[in-house]
Amino acid sequence: MTYFDRDAVMLCGFGLTPNQAKVYLAIVQLGIAPVGRVSKVSKVRREDVYRILPKLERMGLTEKILGTPAKVRATPLEDALSILIKREKDQAEKKISTLMTKKDELLKHVKANNKKIRFEDEETQFALLSTGDAILNRLIAVIKNARKEINVVTSAGEFYHFLPVVAEPLEKAVKKRVKVRVILEVQDRYPLKEIENYLSPRAPLDIKCVYQSLSHYVIVDYAQALIATSPEPPLGEHPHLWTSNKSFVGLMQENFEGLWHSSLNSQSIETEAIPDKAVHFVETLKPSDHIIFVYQSEEAKHNVLFNYIRLGLENGEAGVYVTSSEGLSEIRDGMKQFGIPVDKYERTGALRVLRHDEVYIIDGKFDIPTTIGMWNKLYNEAVAKGFKGLRVTGEMTCFFKHDLLQELVEYETALHKILDLPMIGICAYNAEDLTKAFNPINLYNELVKAHGTVLFAGIDNKLGKIEIRKA
Repeated sequence: MTYFDRDAVMLCGFGLTPNQAKVYLAIVQLGIAPVGRVSKVSKVRREDVYRILPKLERMGLTEKILGTPAKVRATPLEDALSILIKREKDQAEKKISTLMTKKDELLKHVKANNKKIRFEDEETQFALLSTGDAILNRLIAVIKNARKEINVVTSAGEFYHFLPVVAEPLEKAVKKRVKVRVILEVQDRYPLKEIENYLSPRAPLDIKCVYQSLSHYVIVDYAQALIATSPEPPLGEHPHLWTSNKSFVGLMQENFEGLWHSSLNSQSIETEAIPDKAVHFVETLKPSDHIIFVYQSEEAKHNVLFNYIRLGLENGEAGVYVTSSEGLSEIRDGMKQFGIPVDKYERTGALRVLRHDEVYIIDGKFDIPTTIGMWNKLYNEAVAKGFKGLRVTGEMTCFFKHDLLQELVEYETALHKILDLPMIGICAYNAEDLTKAFNPINLYNELVKAHGTVLFAGIDNKLGKIEIRKA
């Protein structure tokens, strides 16, 4: 396929037929040309070109140049694409308007001919929902149809993930005096705290927590249940079972009540420091692991990252720490207080503490190949000096300060795809940066997809509870 043919195929996506796309592109290429030349370049028969040109002219993509022989000229490509996009938008809006009118007519007709619409057979029913859209649509539907009570069991992470979609129907349910009880499986108050902050002004739900692993399900009005067939995240990618079977729903409700009475109030979740878990986690990291680390205090960040760097240095690896939220001297002093002999390791070349403008945003600009090339250079230097490997960590606050969030996602995705060097990487994110960003949940989801594992740490001044999740 030639470049001309590929461009024509792409142009068809803007609403043109294949021959229309070829004729227009031929005119763009020729500038001003007679029909014969257009036919030759486009490889569309002359008689077909004559039929196509009036249509392109009505669309505003070409214009006729008077003279003998008659010639045609194309609207500039950028203007033409804008015209086609607007045309597609207008057609879509017209179609939606027509469908909305038909919807109202159909509902009116059906209601007039059926005193009672029975969407579900009142007998036992089971339905397996396999796609994410089907699961989400059913979840929203059961919440909207609730009259008395909604009971939810899931993990804090998954509940946080679905909040943007279910918050509004939950808020409306609460306003209708529907009782909503939620049991969340948590290992750390993050994202529990974010859930409470998000919901409190909208829909004050009754939330309790447990530390054990749970099945995930929703029960509505003791009459129907939606149950995940796998507890593994993300839940939307696994089939869900919907049922109105009274016996089955009754068993699920009984299970919920038992969990509810043995669960903890969300305010009483413990926050004591457990640095041993952080140490164990960083000990298990292997070359080529790429981790996203979310922290809520500088001390929590130090506990994890300094342990991570110290273990590598003691194991004969080189370590690189890229700072952006603290100065170089603050990081060096913090490492010394943590028991790391910084001066000794820096003299041997085992440890390097760098500023973000030496690795990420150089001379005010960020370039993915340059930064990835820097990691390659640092790794090769470490190996050349006889170190077993390299472990690196970078504070990502600089990307938020410079409003480079799209570039950040592209970088993390690219890094995860090509991180075939036997080095370990932890990308450190301040939770406050994430929550203040535009569309934080979408940004968080994109970053999670770009890493192998997610590590949450701390809501107190030390380390707090740790949660480790596979992305």
